Amino acid sequence: MKTLKIFDPAMCCSTGVCGPDVDIKLVRLAADVAFLKSQGIEVARFNLGQQTDAFLQEPKIIEEMGPAAQNLPIFLVEGEIKASGRYPDRAELASWFGLEAAVSGDKPKITLKMAGGCCGGNDEGCC
Repeated sequence: MKTLKIFDPAMCCSTGVCGPDVDIKLVRLAADVAFLKSQGIEVARFNLGQQTDAFLQEPKIIEEMGPAAQNLPIFLVEGEIKASGRYPDRAELASWFGLEAAVSGDKPKITLKMAGGCCGGNDEGCC
C-alpha cells in the first residue's frame, strides 16, 4: 500500500480545522486526505505541537523543516519529500500516486459551521 506522511506545523488540533479562524487551505487538505484514503492511500498526519516523536524519527524531516520550522508542512511519499512549505492541491497530491483528481468546477464550494469540535461550541474564540 502506498503511503503519504504529512508533517504539519504546530496547530490547535490534529487537522487545524477547528477554532474560529479556520484556514481554508486546511479545510481543502482535509477533503483531499479523505479523497486519497478513499482511493486506498494510507495517510498519516503529524502535528509538530502534539507529535514531536514522529518528527524525530525522520531525520530527513528535521533537516528540511529548518531551524524555525519555516518549511512546514512537509509531504513525504514512500520516504521521498514531494513538497515543503506549502499545501499542494488535490491534483498534485493525486499525481504522486498515479490517480486522477476529479474536482468539479475551478474551486470547490465549502461552507463552514461552528459545531463544538475542539472548542466545545464556544463562538467567542478558543483553542
